[in-house]
Amino acid sequence: MMSEAEKYIKLVELTRAGDYEAYGELYELTVMDVYRTVRFLIHDSSDGEDLVQEIYIQAYRSLERYDSERAFRPWLMGVTMRQVRSYRRRRLTQFRFSKRMEKSDTGLEYDFSGDLINKLANRPLLEQVHRLPYKLQQAITLHYLNEYTQEEISCILEIPLGTVKSRIHAALTKLRQNQKLNLGIRGKVEDLHESR
Repeated sequence: MMSEAEKYIKLVELTRAGDYEAYGELYELTVMDVYRTVRFLIHDSSDGEDLVQEIYIQAYRSLERYDSERAFRPWLMGVTMRQVRSYRRRRLTQFRFSKRMEKSDTGLEYDFSGDLINKLANRPLLEQVHRLPYKLQQAITLHYLNEYTQEEISCILEIPLGTVKSRIHAALTKLRQNQKLNLGIRGKVEDLHESR
């Protein structure tokens, strides 16, 4: 029986040979991990769905350069992270452009409804993770949400293993500090209510 890694390699080989059904099977086997990662890093669900499609288009185009000595899933997650980074750059450019347009008083208004819905839908821990710097979000998402090893994350993000470890450590430290701060504030508020 074929291992999961061997199955991915076989599907890649079939896809390279022109078998579109094989790529469809690769998609089905991996789309939940990719979507979950994108959804966690990109807060707009409609943009997230479009981005997942872009990721699979880019992955298909890049399959010729894929080295079958590497594990497929971490390779695909590397494609995912590069596409997310590209998306974030595009969004930043669009944001800057819209701010310039606002200053020129063209009557454009920013729609906050999507941001509000996302804020209401998130749980407190997810909100704290979303407040982390993006590089820390990436490490936490890959390690805890997708359960990649630190070595795999190093390959996915194309950074040294020590950097991965320090990012995970820094993220956990910040989350713990925020948790202590929130508990301290909540305790003070409860004390105020009890003293009345």
